[in-house]
Amino acid sequence: MQKYRKPLNPEHQMTHLPMSGIIKTRVKRLFLILAGLLCFQVLVIWWAEELSLFESLWLTMTTLVTVGYGDYAPQTLIGRLSTIAVMFLTAITLLTLIVSDYIEYRFYRRERIITGRWIYKMKNHVVIINTPSRGGEQYFLRIATQLRAVPGYENVPILLLTQQYPSGLPPELRDIGLVHYHGTGANEEDLKSAHVGQARNILLLAQDEADPASDSYTFDVAHRLSELSLAGKTTAECVSDKNRQRFKAIGIRSILRPVRTYPEIMVRAVVSPGSEKVLEDMFNYEQDHPHRYNLALDDLTWSDIVTALIRHGIGTALAYVDKDDEIICHPAPAVKVAGKGLFVLVKSSETPEVSVVEEALERHQRFMEKVRSIQGTPEKDADLSAAGG
Repeated sequence: MQKYRKPLNPEHQMTHLPMSGIIKTRVKRLFLILAGLLCFQVLVIWWAEELSLFESLWLTMTTLVTVGYGDYAPQTLIGRLSTIAVMFLTAITLLTLIVSDYIEYRFYRRERIITGRWIYKMKNHVVIINTPSRGGEQYFLRIATQLRAVPGYENVPILLLTQQYPSGLPPELRDIGLVHYHGTGANEEDLKSAHVGQARNILLLAQDEADPASDSYTFDVAHRLSELSLAGKTTAECVSDKNRQRFKAIGIRSILRPVRTYPEIMVRAVVSPGSEKVLEDMFNYEQDHPHRYNLALDDLTWSDIVTALIRHGIGTALAYVDKDDEIICHPAPAVKVAGKGLFVLVKSSETPEVSVVEEALERHQRFMEKVRSIQGTPEKDADLSAAGG
């Protein structure tokens, strides 16, 4: 810029300040100047012309927006000179500048939103930190769909804190209402920009679900969240089980392995902390696992089957296979079950044989027949089943 030459716009000499703040400040200043000029013009017209205060205001506003109804017009020399100087040369110019700045601000805001540099004023939202190294779009799509299917989370805002998508989120993610901020959880300023302090839940993803080394970065972010007293809101992924204790030591609420094909596990950890442990246990085959027993089921209600398996220390019935090979999960307790298979959650270290399960069901069936013969009231079967075993 040449010496003594003034800049065209304030942002040319204040590049160290945020553009949005500059535009907002300039618009506010222009509005104040415009309001002062309008008040001055109304008073001049009211004094110089034979018009009421409201008529003077009406004439001033129609002149400002260049409508020109023609119902009123200044007749005196002072009124006409004031209109030329104040309205035509100054007020209308100011209004044009205000409209121009507003349009500029809208374009600026849209560009910042697309590139992930707009700071949203969010609270009670869900923040997801990091992006999976593979299949991130599908993972975010499914986790958002699953999360919003939970009662109480139907309209929850979801913000991604990620260094991916520098040119904007994919259309399918924008269509379901996801927004992002281009940053990293390892930067405290980025965490503040994502308003993690006002978040309802924080989901901390592993950068690489197959690389245990990514736990170091995840732990660094988790430690920062712990320092901000946000560990109790955080669900973190941990690749190596050996590192879980480190996350527990800093107060992270839920810790689970990265399971990219089942984001439902992450959602369960968010809305029902602790359930992820049950689901992980079914996957890893270390303590408990679902086991299928092929056996005939007849003349027992679902509550009878559940009671028999629990009382004989076998496990917990999860579902059964009906005559048409359909898997029936969580059937009604009082309905008699007719099928050819049974899924039971059993101990992985000592999985009972099918003969043990058949014997337990037969013993329970004999017990129920004996109870019916004594009581003669089949209506009480369910209560007696729970009490007798």
